[in-house]
Amino acid sequence: MGKENGGFALIMYNFNHERWFIIAGILANMRYTIEEAFKWANQRKVFGKPLIASETIRMKFAKMISQLESVYSWMESLTYQMSQMSHQESNLRLGGQIALLKFNCTRVAHDIADDCTQIFGGRGITKTGMGKNIEQFERTYKYGAILGGSEEIMADFGIRQAMRSYPPSARL
Repeated sequence: MGKENGGFALIMYNFNHERWFIIAGILANMRYTIEEAFKWANQRKVFGKPLIASETIRMKFAKMISQLESVYSWMESLTYQMSQMSHQESNLRLGGQIALLKFNCTRVAHDIADDCTQIFGGRGITKTGMGKNIEQFERTYKYGAILGGSEEIMADFGIRQAMRSYPPSARL
């Protein structure tokens, strides 16, 4: 398993992959949650028109989808880099970026959970029926913000990693 008293180093060695896995799970759930809300917005009639006919609702979708796709793109970029580097090089070079991605991903998940719940209205806060998946995401997305390192720790770690490679002589 490793050297005695070396357990912490082994745990730290696998954090990037754990965080990557957490991000992938959150992304899949965000995409599914937006899809459910989109179906609902097309189906739900308000004053004789589909909910999606509202400019406010379309703006919510535009925000959610653009945030999701930018996080997804960042994930794809880091996944490619991880697959091209050795495990050791990946840990040295990508740990901070993965931490910042996880931080950003969980912040986006918060916004998506909130907007989808608003779109579903009362159905979005019930554990059964048409809004059950929205309610479940609203209730559980926070696990991703805590597991593998809390948002505050991820943000701080990402910036500290960036500071390591920042030239001390850089000036305006």
